[in-house]
Amino acid sequence: MTLLNMQVYCPLMLGALALLLNGCSTPKMGEDKYAATQPVYVAPEPRSTGAIYQANISMSLFEDIKAKRVGDILTIVLNERTNAEKKADTTVDKSSETGISLPKLFGQPVPELENSISAGHKFETEGDSRQSNKLEGSITVTVARVLSNGNLVVQGEKWITINHGEEFIRIRGIVRPMDIEPDNSISSTKVADARILYSGKGTLARANKPGWLTEFFLSPLMPF
Repeated sequence: MTLLNMQVYCPLMLGALALLLNGCSTPKMGEDKYAATQPVYVAPEPRSTGAIYQANISMSLFEDIKAKRVGDILTIVLNERTNAEKKADTTVDKSSETGISLPKLFGQPVPELENSISAGHKFETEGDSRQSNKLEGSITVTVARVLSNGNLVVQGEKWITINHGEEFIRIRGIVRPMDIEPDNSISSTKVADARILYSGKGTLARANKPGWLTEFFLSPLMPF
C-alpha cells in the first residue's frame, strides 16, 4: 500500500472504529448523577429525664406532605409537547438581452454581420422542516440538594424491563416549592434546567438502530 493510500484509508478506518466503539456503549442502570439521594442522617441529642419539653426535640402537628428536605420524594408529571415548523422559499430570476444593429461596409448594409446577445439566470430553492415530540407519563424522584434560595434540585430514573428489552427515563432539574401541588406532584413544564432522557436498550433498541457501517457512511466524515 502506497503512502497516499495510507493517508486516505487511515482516517476512514479510525472514524469507523470510533463509531463502532460508540455504538457498543449502552446506558448503565443506576448512574450516580441520577441515583436516589438518601436523607441526611442527624444523630439524636441525648434526652434528659424529668421534663415535659426537651431541647432539640420537636413534633410537627400541622405539616403538609410536600417535598422540602434532602431525600424527600417528589412526583413529576411528564407532559412534554413540542411542535416546530420552518419553511423557506427563494426565487431569483435575472435576464438580459443586447442587440447589434445592422452593420455597414462601404456604405452598404451587411445582413450576415447582424447579431444579438441574450443571457438569463434563474435560481430557485425551497426548504421545509417539521419536528414534533410528545412525552407523557410520570416519574418519582428524590431531592438531591436544597439551594440557598429554597429551590430544590431533584433527580431520578425509572427502568422498565419488558421481554427482551429495557426502557428507562431519567430526569434532573430544579423546582420551586411553591409550584408543587398539594398531592406532592409537579408538572415537568415547571422544572427549570430540565434534563429529560428517554431511551432503551436490548433487542428492540438494537433492531431500531442502524449498524456501525451505516452510521459511518452517514457521518460527516464521508466526503460525499
